[in-house]
Amino acid sequence: MAEKMTKKPAGRPGNMNKSNTIRSVLFTFILICFGALLIANMNYGGIQKTEVPISEVIQRANDPNGNIAKITVTGETLDITLKGNDKATETSRKDSSGTLYDQGLVNYCDSLAGEELVECQEKYPVIEYKEDTNTWGIVLDVALTVLPIIAIVIFFSWMMRQASAANNQSMSFGKAKARLYGPDKKKVTFKDVAGNESAKQDLTEIVDFLKSPKKYEKLGAKIPRGVLLAGEPGTGKTLMARAVAGEADVPFFSISGSEFAEMFVGVGASRVRDLFSKAKKNAPSIIFIDEIDAVAHKRDARGGAGREDEQTLNQILVEMDGFDNDSGVIVMAATNRVDMLDKALLRPGRFDRHVNVALPERKDRLEILKVHFKGKPVEENVDLEALAKKTAGSSGADLANIANEAAITAAREGHKAISNKDLTEAFERVAIGPERKSKVMNDKERKITAYHEAGHAIVGHVLPDSDPVHKVTIIPRGQTGGVTWFLPPEDRSYKSIYELKDILARAMGGRVAEKLIFGKDAVTTGASSDLKNVAELAKSMIIEEGMGDGTRNLVFPSEAAGYYTISTGKPYSEKTAEIIDAEIKKLSDEAAKRAEEVLKANKSVLDKLAEELLTHETLEETELGPILKDAKIPEIVKLHK
Repeated sequence: MAEKMTKKPAGRPGNMNKSNTIRSVLFTFILICFGALLIANMNYGGIQKTEVPISEVIQRANDPNGNIAKITVTGETLDITLKGNDKATETSRKDSSGTLYDQGLVNYCDSLAGEELVECQEKYPVIEYKEDTNTWGIVLDVALTVLPIIAIVIFFSWMMRQASAANNQSMSFGKAKARLYGPDKKKVTFKDVAGNESAKQDLTEIVDFLKSPKKYEKLGAKIPRGVLLAGEPGTGKTLMARAVAGEADVPFFSISGSEFAEMFVGVGASRVRDLFSKAKKNAPSIIFIDEIDAVAHKRDARGGAGREDEQTLNQILVEMDGFDNDSGVIVMAATNRVDMLDKALLRPGRFDRHVNVALPERKDRLEILKVHFKGKPVEENVDLEALAKKTAGSSGADLANIANEAAITAAREGHKAISNKDLTEAFERVAIGPERKSKVMNDKERKITAYHEAGHAIVGHVLPDSDPVHKVTIIPRGQTGGVTWFLPPEDRSYKSIYELKDILARAMGGRVAEKLIFGKDAVTTGASSDLKNVAELAKSMIIEEGMGDGTRNLVFPSEAAGYYTISTGKPYSEKTAEIIDAEIKKLSDEAAKRAEEVLKANKSVLDKLAEELLTHETLEETELGPILKDAKIPEIVKLHK
């Protein structure tokens, strides 16, 4: 339960993999063929023959009791099959004395007929004549000689290519992995970036520098060396940098700060040199380093002069400081942690300009939503302005996600166009999580959840500096058992101490309602996220905003900034830590007390709202109005102000 207090470079790699696969298959095929030939050769030469003199063959052939069953003549070769065998076991060759008849090998059986022929063939060998067509043996002999040589050549060629590829990989280890967005890529311009007009205005001058540098040089102006884009995640810093490159129509080298880092010392610095060298060759151009804080931490905060990340940072500092005025290269970088960057990087002459890419305001959110819903079928009554109103604090990436989720929801429900219901579901899914309709709560749990959410709603409705209640539901969503939304009527840049105290009180309303209805010892774990939010907000009020009674006007440095005391390991002393803890407890106790006074004074409204939630499960703003109209603020709560 929670109260809502208002994210191929195809081509060569693919072809290389395909080529390697083809070579591997070819090599395997050759090995298989070579093995098959060896087996065939074994079978081919598997018949063991004994060579005998032709004279002995003639003598045995003319002997009726000889052991020769058949003689097969193939060219100059005689294969002799012995009686009682099915294979030729002897071989001989004709000499120069003439034909077999002249040699006396044949007893003229072929001149006989009838029974005499049969008798003669039984006594003497049968002579068979075959043409000398044993070309397979010749081919096999040639293949067995040539193929092994070819296989060896291919194998060593493959090995040399592998070694060459490994060598090229090691040689390119220090090359920058930047992605180039040139004229062949889809161009992004300021028209594609909705909102952030102030940031676009600052960057328009950079575009003019790149397009018309002579205009500024005549007046003695120098082109900015670097532009730092700072802002929350998802606000469009990368898109803004690409728009600058698109407007100026220059090459755009994009790389992440983490891509400079490697386990080997010196690789990051080498990649920095390579990146800047490429950019100078393609000048005028833009180098964009995303998440630059990955390699640009404060050096005094991390220590270790020989660290790889420090060598990389030093090389970036050298490259930016060594730019020629007419190099035509501008470095743009993005980060959401400016406080973590080294001071040497932020000085004039390196990052000359700092552009804040802020979260979009309501009118900017509307323009961003129009961009993301362009091309999507929507119903005529779809109210994007209402969605822009309720998405305060959302980044451009969040709004893009909501638009995509709305399209997915419409497709899942079988709608032909996106409806307002799809928008609401998409917003709530992104803000809290999907409905967990499969989670079944028993009657007691539903009652506890109803009073819990009713407590949030009533306290928030009654307190004068709280935002209006937008929606209450006891349907489990995300990690919560129920949700109460409070939406501000307008975007605000600042919050007063009274507004923050009202936020604390309404956050405590759920736990206080449980204690009031079910007894102080019957509290549940449903308020864990509320209590966590209270602790975090109260700590922020004391440490970062100077809103504590005992620490008024004192702001303490954050631990991330690198300031620590020797005794406590914190950016403040042990005594100060005790004061801070006491101030945080005081704020949370005060919030619980105010919530309790409000709910005691509006017990009947609390019961009524809980009953309505148990009946309908979800109540919208228009349905909440008649129920909450009788709620009042007690005098004791007014005095707390």
